[in-house]
Amino acid sequence: MNLIKYISLFLLVILISCKGENKLEVGQKTSMKIDKLFNAGTRVKGEVIEAIFNIENTGDYPLVFGEIKGSCSCTVAEKPEDPILPGEKGVILAKVDTESFRINSEVSKYVTLVANTDPNRVTLRIIAQIK
Repeated sequence: MNLIKYISLFLLVILISCKGENKLEVGQKTSMKIDKLFNAGTRVKGEVIEAIFNIENTGDYPLVFGEIKGSCSCTVAEKPEDPILPGEKGVILAKVDTESFRINSEVSKYVTLVANTDPNRVTLRIIAQIK
């Protein structure tokens, strides 16, 4: 008899806690506007390029980023930790260390991110001329 009371109480707590507004659910796809190219211009060898990609959630659900990965160890990116709500804006910051690049070379590095968009993978590109 006590077991039934505990199970009933547990289920009641779960049902009450599930009521909420703007809950993110698996499978909610949204859309975003993002500039996919950052032209860093001419940079001095050894300088760290800080590329800022502005994001706008143009869909109806919160925009959530999963994995974000640079194309090599010299490229590191940071994603927004909190969901970007519909109509809101955010940024992705990517840093490229140019220490190992050759002087007088053109550089093209990539950041791939996964989000709840369609398509779910987006590739961002950072270009620069190293002097």
